[in-house]
Amino acid sequence: MQPKLLDILLFFCFCCNYSLFAQVQIDTTATSPASKITNSIQKDTASVSVEDITKLNNEKKADSVRKDTIKKPFLTDIVETYAKGYKKLSKAENKMYLFEEAKIVYEDYELTAGIIVLNNNNNQVFAAGIIDSTGYVQTPVFKQGGNVVEPDSLFFNFKTKKAIIYNSKTKDGELNIFSEASKRVNDSVYYMKNAKFTTSEDLNNPEYYFLARKIKFVPDSKIVTGLVNMYIADVPTPIGLPFGFFPLSKKQTSGFIIPTFGDNRNRGGFFLQNGGYYFATSDYVDLQVLGDIFANGSYGLRFDSNYAVRYKFNGRISFRFERLFQEERGFPNFSEQRIFNFRWNHNQDQKANPSSRFSASVNIGSSQFFRQSVNQINTGNFLNNTLNSSVSWNKTIDAGPGMNLNISATHNQNTNTELINLTLPTLQFSINRVFPFEPKFKSKKGAIQNINVQYNLRGENRIQTTDSLFLTNQMFKDANMGLRHSIPITTNFKIAEYFSVSTSVNYDETWVFKTFDPRFDENSQSIVRDTINGFDSYRTYSANASIGTTVYGQFNFGDDKKIKAIRHVMRPTIGYSINPGFDQYYEEITVPGIGTNEDRTELRSRFEGTLFGAPSQNFSSSMNFGITNDFEAKVREKDTTLVGEEAYRKVKLLNNLAINSSYNFAADSLNLAPINVRGNIPLFNEKLNINVIGAFDVYALDSNNRRINTLNINNGGSIARLTRANISFGYRISDKTFAKKEGEKEDDEEEEDLSNNETFLSGGRPDDLFGSGDPLNPGLNRNQNEKKDPKTDDSPFYNYKPPWNLNFQYAMTYNNTARQNEISSHSIMFSGDIELSPRWSIGASSGFDLVDPGFTFTQFTFNRDLKSWQMSFNWRPIGDLSSWFFFIGIKSGIFRDIKYDKNREPDRILN
Repeated sequence: MQPKLLDILLFFCFCCNYSLFAQVQIDTTATSPASKITNSIQKDTASVSVEDITKLNNEKKADSVRKDTIKKPFLTDIVETYAKGYKKLSKAENKMYLFEEAKIVYEDYELTAGIIVLNNNNNQVFAAGIIDSTGYVQTPVFKQGGNVVEPDSLFFNFKTKKAIIYNSKTKDGELNIFSEASKRVNDSVYYMKNAKFTTSEDLNNPEYYFLARKIKFVPDSKIVTGLVNMYIADVPTPIGLPFGFFPLSKKQTSGFIIPTFGDNRNRGGFFLQNGGYYFATSDYVDLQVLGDIFANGSYGLRFDSNYAVRYKFNGRISFRFERLFQEERGFPNFSEQRIFNFRWNHNQDQKANPSSRFSASVNIGSSQFFRQSVNQINTGNFLNNTLNSSVSWNKTIDAGPGMNLNISATHNQNTNTELINLTLPTLQFSINRVFPFEPKFKSKKGAIQNINVQYNLRGENRIQTTDSLFLTNQMFKDANMGLRHSIPITTNFKIAEYFSVSTSVNYDETWVFKTFDPRFDENSQSIVRDTINGFDSYRTYSANASIGTTVYGQFNFGDDKKIKAIRHVMRPTIGYSINPGFDQYYEEITVPGIGTNEDRTELRSRFEGTLFGAPSQNFSSSMNFGITNDFEAKVREKDTTLVGEEAYRKVKLLNNLAINSSYNFAADSLNLAPINVRGNIPLFNEKLNINVIGAFDVYALDSNNRRINTLNINNGGSIARLTRANISFGYRISDKTFAKKEGEKEDDEEEEDLSNNETFLSGGRPDDLFGSGDPLNPGLNRNQNEKKDPKTDDSPFYNYKPPWNLNFQYAMTYNNTARQNEISSHSIMFSGDIELSPRWSIGASSGFDLVDPGFTFTQFTFNRDLKSWQMSFNWRPIGDLSSWFFFIGIKSGIFRDIKYDKNREPDRILN
């Protein structure tokens, strides 16, 4: 029984006893009519009337006036009593009886029991259940707020304040406590005998529990226990402690974290892992320091800190460093590697400052960290080959037309190539659109009134480096800085109400702080660049216009047809753009000829290699054109009782069939750009979406597979060459897909479209198509293993309709830009799971590469829900992450260290 709650219960019992024998107010209307019949058959007992209680109460008051000074009333509210059977006051025994569904209510305290007896002879209160044909029923229940205690019986001496409570049951969070006997000595000392602690919901037959023979409890101070050991299915185990001392505090407290131990064949044998110290710094921030150490000298350190200020911000900072050794020193295969990872997440409360917002999402570190770390094995992290970070501050200024300021730092890292791109920082400033010719009291109409001007500024300090040069001096020497000012002037209007026209003129001015002066080097016989530090700039301008409309067409087949009509929506667009050539920023470099070859000249710009690159030296006058098509049909429903529009449903036949290209009038050759085609074909009520992308080139290739200014059809080929193509689709089926019974619908959320090739982050995909995103050790993230209860039939033993789902993903890429005529990538991926029983589930994910035949990353998972326990087995049979892991442990976070796990780690390959 929870000791604090016990203290409240004992105080409440004293209040009830006092209210019955020295009553200030009493409710006499709560007695049921059944009590009159019961009272008439009682022997040696006088019936209780209001006059008797009043007389007794007056006598008590008179005694208190003669003997005591005036005291403050003990009770502050009405005490209500109720008994379905009877209530009686025995003057001979000097006792008060409440029988059958007895209840006493005072303020927010409530005590119910089969029988409640208040004995004024020995100053005791007794509450217990009663025995009927069904057994021992109506056991005492004490409630105070949301706390509940359910003992079999209790005794309380309201004079000495001592009490004994038998077989009490209480719940504190996830923990259920059952004690055979609880004794209250005084306000600060409690004793318990044979107390059971468990997180099992079935208290009568728990799957497991911890049995403490003796407990001494000092409120807000400590708990001291005798022998404590664990029982599984009422069978004692050697898991336990000879004694225990547990300090109590309502606040977070600092303390040691006990490490786990085991054996690792890759690290020389024995290891200690996840041991350290927790610092409860304050109510706003904490710090956890953990470490690992292995027999061969490998070690790891982790620092995790959470911080939060209510209604302002919250976040988490994590830093991990590992020094890993392969084999032992002196052996030929010995190698060493240092890896690290830093994470920071910061979130600002939206109400803290509506006009200013700061956020951070940082994930930066060694490229091999997630593949080599001894304490971070996660499928999603292993397969993800990019790390991204962003820290930004945004400020909105309401002055004038409105302004926005954004300062950010970004990071992008490819873990395969170990190439890192950083912007430290990026500055963006903009002034909202200004309409100089806008009427004051009317809406804007026409080209003049819709003219608007905007200002944009973008500045960057861009750094490109590698893992080996990260945070070195060389990294900052290669920084590239620049600013670009942009002023777009745009307008839009309609022609003949059906054609939308938009035009714009753009002026850009670019500032750089480092240029590269080109020259021919006689020694290397090549053009080299000399770095010139200092301010330089260039200016460019351009103009463009576009016109578009929407055309609707419909083919009607009649109301008596299965397909009533097909609608075709076309959105053609034509645009024109002109970009002058800025050859004033270029200079001619003479390259001497070798042997009989003549000298040649090349145009180079000092702005080549700067942040925004060099301006274009070629004049461009081009027209772009395209058309987008949508087809949908109106199909009659199968239900013939429906009439009107309800009898039909819309079915999409083809989505976003788009064709676009461009033609450059100023080019000397190859004026027409490749024709791009894309579209989407929805099938099976849009649950299967086939995405198709293609590119066609009308020009032919020469013998060196280079484009020439000759049409392909004039070179003996077709009108256009297919240079590249891609087709992909995804589909998900489950047991609900075939559930077509009346009133049973498919779950739209479970049957979600997975056809889009989404890039997954560290946690993997929601459908586990590329493997589970859960950590290899379920104990690191216990909540992910707690699944919803499966749907079952009426039988508690067998689920004859096991839930299942199966996911497919298909992708194929064709490449023929230089007569390769090859399929560069071709793969099928699939995943699924099935619940064999309400508590057994099996899952698998894999794929097959059709270009280089073989299975891709493959994983099998087996999970068994053991009510209070969780058992899992993960097996990755092939690939670089070949491994297996077995785990069984208690679900509750209170006893998360009560577990057994065994695994075979993947082979580590240190660089």
